[in-house]
Amino acid sequence: MERVNVRGVPFDNVTMDGALSLIKERLDGGLRTVVFTPNAEIVEACIEDEKKLELVRRADVILPDGVGVIKAANILGTPLKERVPGVEVGEALFASLKEPHSFFILGGAEGVAKEACEKMAAKHGAVFAGCHHGFFLKEDGSSDKVIEEINSSGADTLVVCLGFPFQETWITENIERLPNVKIALALGGSADVWAGRTKRAPAFFRRLGLEWLWRLLRQPSRIARAAKLPKFYFGIKKYKKKLDKENKKNR
Repeated sequence: MERVNVRGVPFDNVTMDGALSLIKERLDGGLRTVVFTPNAEIVEACIEDEKKLELVRRADVILPDGVGVIKAANILGTPLKERVPGVEVGEALFASLKEPHSFFILGGAEGVAKEACEKMAAKHGAVFAGCHHGFFLKEDGSSDKVIEEINSSGADTLVVCLGFPFQETWITENIERLPNVKIALALGGSADVWAGRTKRAPAFFRRLGLEWLWRLLRQPSRIARAAKLPKFYFGIKKYKKKLDKENKKNR
């Protein structure tokens, strides 16, 4: 699979259909697969922190969630085919993977994962073997109980919605303790969307690549996170100039 490097993060250059086909092929082939979906904010965090970069790079499949990543790839002259939002990847899998496959959703506040399972099961007919909220580490600092629940459920597809970098760290540290799980996806706040507690931006905002602005307008507390976006953009422009200068010098 072709990969495009965006400031150290290697993204699989696939369409939404291609991403789904890749995940299903690996599932059918019995290949354990970890899927991460970084956006521009996460890539910027990886630029600033080598440990986070190494964490993200350990995934088997890395999909470009944000429009900022797509624009960055274009600026660098190595375009990605299209944005592949994690929330849409998750729901598409719910719609296409039927029995004997089953899902387990981990994350969100108390009751969110359960609501997400119920609504997605009703909408798509997917089988949800279990769920658990995302505050288990605050209860006793241990993942043991959650891991036991996942293993007992028999689910082969695990959706982890704990936010970056907690979800990526948790999957990386615990995937070997989950023998039944063949696909593990880190999908941020997707459970809140599926549960109906958070609304996605209208199609108009998504088409223009302004989903980040919609979130900011609805949650002004995200301003610190949104501030990373212009830093990422101008950093990409500066990095491209540096590459061009080096390439010109080496000719």
